[in-house]
Amino acid sequence: MLRTASMIMIAGLLAATATPSAAESRKKPAKPVPAPLIAQACSGCHGQLGQGLKGTPRLSGYEKDAFARVWSEFRDNQRPAATIMPRIARGYSDTEVAVLANYFSSIRR
Repeated sequence: MLRTASMIMIAGLLAATATPSAAESRKKPAKPVPAPLIAQACSGCHGQLGQGLKGTPRLSGYEKDAFARVWSEFRDNQRPAATIMPRIARGYSDTEVAVLANYFSSIRR
């Protein structure tokens, strides 16, 4: 039951971060992608739009593949454990990391 609920939540997050088709983008003015709920967990340290706060790195504009690579390095303890990120990174699935990477890469610096 919990796994099914998690899958539904992830599907909803992915749908919420979907980008419009070329035809849709011609019809409507561009507007910022709404933040997926999962990104709210990052805002305490990295700011509401990933702009970085009090010395934490900027996430906005981070390239998707680089974001996923760095996240994997945190998860695998390949980055210095001077931050809480190695513990946080282990709590996210690859799908959730992809949602975060898509979201933060969509924000202009």
